[in-house]
Amino acid sequence: MGRRSRKRSVTGAGGAAAPPREPAADVAPPRAAPASRRARLGEAPQPPWAPFPLTEICILIGLVVLGFAFFAGSSARVPLIVFGLGVVTLATLELSIREHLAGYRSHSALLAAIGAMLVAVPLAAFVRPDKGVVLIIAAVVFLLVFQLMRELFRRRSGGMSWRA
Repeated sequence: MGRRSRKRSVTGAGGAAAPPREPAADVAPPRAAPASRRARLGEAPQPPWAPFPLTEICILIGLVVLGFAFFAGSSARVPLIVFGLGVVTLATLELSIREHLAGYRSHSALLAAIGAMLVAVPLAAFVRPDKGVVLIIAAVVFLLVFQLMRELFRRRSGGMSWRA
């Protein structure tokens, strides 16, 4: 038979039990866990049409229309591509803005790129400056909007500059 371990009492002088030890002064108290950079699904902001998945349905419709555009004739292809990309872009933009403003996930780069495109496309189409000028203006708009969106997210998320 093997030995069984048993708890032995520590006795001081005179057979009395020793008083409990105080925690060491050099041991730091447990700290609270830092805020997680991982966004949980339960924290996701709900749209005003909450139980109805409108955003997801719009993205699905846009993708189906883009699929039809792949097999369509040449005369119907361009309008289908424009419509499909437009629906997918608007639904994605709505979701990105909602998550960004709620401090759920950072979409600073995506929102800055859309802002730069909103400036560069009309500028290139109507004013028609040199391509280098359009690229420089788009880059400046991107950087400004990126900084503004990053700061806005930092305020809304409680100090984090990004969250995935």
